[in-house]
Amino acid sequence: MTQTRHDRGDDTGGLRNGTATFEALRDQAVALRRQGLSRRQIRDHLHVHNNDILSRLLEGEPPPDWTRRPNAKDDLRARARELRLQGMTYDRIQLELGCSKSSISLWVRDLPRPDRTAKPRGTDMRLAQQGRKKAHERRKKEYTATTRTAQEEIGAVTDRELFLIGVALYRAEGAKARPQPYINFANSDPAMIRLFLRWLCLLGVDESRLRFFLQIHETADVEGAEQFWRELVGLDASHFGKTSVKKHNPRTRRKNTTDAYRGCLSVRVLQGAELYRRIEGWWYGIVEATSEADHPKRT
Repeated sequence: MTQTRHDRGDDTGGLRNGTATFEALRDQAVALRRQGLSRRQIRDHLHVHNNDILSRLLEGEPPPDWTRRPNAKDDLRARARELRLQGMTYDRIQLELGCSKSSISLWVRDLPRPDRTAKPRGTDMRLAQQGRKKAHERRKKEYTATTRTAQEEIGAVTDRELFLIGVALYRAEGAKARPQPYINFANSDPAMIRLFLRWLCLLGVDESRLRFFLQIHETADVEGAEQFWRELVGLDASHFGKTSVKKHNPRTRRKNTTDAYRGCLSVRVLQGAELYRRIEGWWYGIVEATSEADHPKRT
């Protein structure tokens, strides 16, 4: 891949169709917005990859309802107040709605307290435990739904986006400058390793330059982990160096002791000094392009 694939754009601010006027593009963007498309869908449709220009094209046009995250707590608040007026305690409201007692307190603190009645010993504790369990289940469902919605918002990733992601990823997680700089990226997350290898492929790094080194605790399934990583990267044992096995210290409380623990894999690119210097340059280019001097604060 040549560097020209990653030029930051021309004076049109990221508009690929140089003959299209701003007014014509705005008419198209507004029409697409009113059809119910998201910002990302409009961006991909019009090939407008500059967020400032896209915001100007869509100025005054509200987002479609399907892109807005519903605020379920409005309904919970109304229901909590209704139950409080019926004489329920915080524990019973928590059991009924599955929300935290601190939230309930904020929602109903202006309402009169219910009359206290005699209850069997331990009733409040059991209700509180049931309420916490229900609240945990509700939060788990909300977490899953939010994660799924956010994942769907990403859509397709272009080569340029992958290029920028990879530069930032290496800057955050990769080995930094040394007397003899080289490319080395280590992580225990298989998805992170796959993404990094996909980025190296985009850069044109041949698999013959790749070497892998596994670090893992002796209490783990070392052979199983080695086989797992070989299958994940799609290369045979000739690309793997000697596995580094760490001695287990029984006084430490390690959390990575499940069957899913497969150690930490280092990905090294041989003859990577030139690539390392280019990564540094790309990173500083990203910093410069996104500096506050170029992009006024948005409200």
